[in-house]
Amino acid sequence: MLLKVVIVEDEEIIRKGLVHTVDWLSMHCTVIGDTSNGQDGLRLIEQYRPDIVITDIRMPVLNGIDMVEQAQQIYSFQSIILTSYSEFEYAKRAISLKVFEYLLKPVDELKLAGIIENIKREINQGKVYDDIIHITNKMKEDIHLIDLNDYLFAEQKQNYYVSEAIKRIKSDYDQKLSIESIADELGVSPSYLSRKLKEMTSQTFLDILNKYRIQKAVELLAAGKCRIYEIANMTGFSEYKHFCNVFKKYTGTNPTNFMKSSNRVIVKNSPKEKKELTGVGME
Repeated sequence: MLLKVVIVEDEEIIRKGLVHTVDWLSMHCTVIGDTSNGQDGLRLIEQYRPDIVITDIRMPVLNGIDMVEQAQQIYSFQSIILTSYSEFEYAKRAISLKVFEYLLKPVDELKLAGIIENIKREINQGKVYDDIIHITNKMKEDIHLIDLNDYLFAEQKQNYYVSEAIKRIKSDYDQKLSIESIADELGVSPSYLSRKLKEMTSQTFLDILNKYRIQKAVELLAAGKCRIYEIANMTGFSEYKHFCNVFKKYTGTNPTNFMKSSNRVIVKNSPKEKKELTGVGME
């Protein structure tokens, strides 16, 4: 997909040079509009919603600083400020906006290409973050993952033993947990604790524990810093295959396919994972 660029520069030779002599396609960009003053630039930004705005500072009608400031109040984009050596320190002091980069005149195409590449990386990271939020929220809607605080703060249904069990799940989900061990610590029978949990939450201890573990696994997968088998260990699953089976039970797919479904590769599978994935009901 091509990034849309708007150029606002009152010096015609510089503006036309940027529009017509720069190889924008090689940078996966297209210039969708150019103009010589900030007021017209503001209209172009509002109309075309560019990804990148390249602008001079000093221009008639509306200067580049005010144009960027006004435009960013209604639409988010990356901006590159064109400046001369005499204006450079002024530009840095005058602009409290999140300007992506300053580019000295005359424009060096190689430096411009480097800036564009960094902008593309920034934009892609932003899109990945938005995808993570969307996927995690959608997952919560689809499989009804839980917020344990809903149970802890439900004072009208409060039960000391249930609250303590929920707190243990929340704090120690990454460890080996059983309703028997928690009941023993609390001095009640496992059957009593199991019954009270069911009454208050409409779920079994194992469902609550596994849903919370899978919820944490999704967050770790989205962060993209760990391999899937590492995430299994980090969320309390002693066996990788068991983790994949539980993950599939609550999400409808296995961890690898879940991440592929969002068109993103979080981490590459290790040889161990590639071998084991064939035995966990992969689709």
